[in-house]
Amino acid sequence: MSAPVKPAKPAAALKAPALRRSARVFEALGDETRLRLVVALCAGGALSIAQLTAGTDISRQAVTKHLQVLAGVGLVRDLKVGRERLWQFEPAELEQARQSLQRIGEHWDQALLRLKAFVET
Repeated sequence: MSAPVKPAKPAAALKAPALRRSARVFEALGDETRLRLVVALCAGGALSIAQLTAGTDISRQAVTKHLQVLAGVGLVRDLKVGRERLWQFEPAELEQARQSLQRIGEHWDQALLRLKAFVET
């Protein structure tokens, strides 16, 4: 017989403000264009709108709007370098979202262990 599994803290213990922020990050990344922009900024460092639109069929205006959405949730920020504006990835909000997913995963693991213990008894 296996040892009893300690119940996990209720889901409400996952701090609501952090979950709301994470939800906004996931919502922003749910758009394929925005996800591609984040990937490009992660791989290429700070990039201009011209660099981000090169080789794509997306207009500079559309990319600017997508970058503003990403900036609104804290995933990117713009830098003024001379006359050029560069955009760079900011990892803090994505890390917070990753931690929220990890905590949710831990709750699921605990729930599955409790179910397994129940089924085995």
